[in-house]
Amino acid sequence: MARVPAGTLLTVAPTGAETAKTDAPGLPVTVEELVATAKACQAAGAAVIHVHLRDDEAQPTLDLGRAREAIAGIRESTDLVVQISSGGAVTDSEDDRLAVLDSLPDGASLTCGTVNFGADVFMNRWGFIETLYLAMRERQIVPEFELFDLGHVATMRRLLDKHGEPYGGHVHCDLVMGVPGGMPGTTAALTACVAALPEGATFTATGVGRTTLPVMLAALSAGGHLRVGMEDTLTFAPGRPVRDNAELVERAADIARLAQRPPLSPDEARMMLGVRSTTIPMQSTTPGAQS
Repeated sequence: MARVPAGTLLTVAPTGAETAKTDAPGLPVTVEELVATAKACQAAGAAVIHVHLRDDEAQPTLDLGRAREAIAGIRESTDLVVQISSGGAVTDSEDDRLAVLDSLPDGASLTCGTVNFGADVFMNRWGFIETLYLAMRERQIVPEFELFDLGHVATMRRLLDKHGEPYGGHVHCDLVMGVPGGMPGTTAALTACVAALPEGATFTATGVGRTTLPVMLAALSAGGHLRVGMEDTLTFAPGRPVRDNAELVERAADIARLAQRPPLSPDEARMMLGVRSTTIPMQSTTPGAQS
């Protein structure tokens, strides 16, 4: 397992697939906006950026060319660990979700189960979970296991028992809390999930909407790490919209410092997660991958 540095891993999730640009002017949807956001968030204390993509009409997309452009832009302008979303939007096909891995990010999300997602269903079949996991290992991509419920923890453990450790040798999870249909953003729910994690695993916690601050405080008290961003919350305080992603990272960094666990640097994040030190050109093996 990787050595875990002291401190707090801060991940920013700046865009997501649900919010319209017209409803949140600070939401980064173009590659240029995403790169500018990445720079500002690294300066504020982020070490990882979780990337969702939008097309020219600001609609969610998993276009491989757009993914490669975004990853290259972020790498040229920052030192952040670049983590692509393999979840995309609830309407994305399994083929497209698999093909986006050919953009060769440092890491990728891997959701470990189906979950009601508001009025929609985010479908993740066991067979597809296995396929994503093995494809990430083949491409030397570090998975972040996205866990929306306690049963997802059990599925992750089943995956590890069957297929062995992930690329990088370290198990890192994101507890996604407060999604309508998933586990609530409470200390009790977080405690139950943390108790079920494999020995040596680390976790980040994401509090959606009004659960942002309670989840942040609970995660820090349990030795966990933090994910914030406009994918997960659009309100900074009651009646006050989020200005931009950087102010969410700044607040998380300030709270982490108060907890005497200051933000990790991108290099420390790479050490913790087992991210490869260089980008290794690889041939696509994904059937039907876009070019």
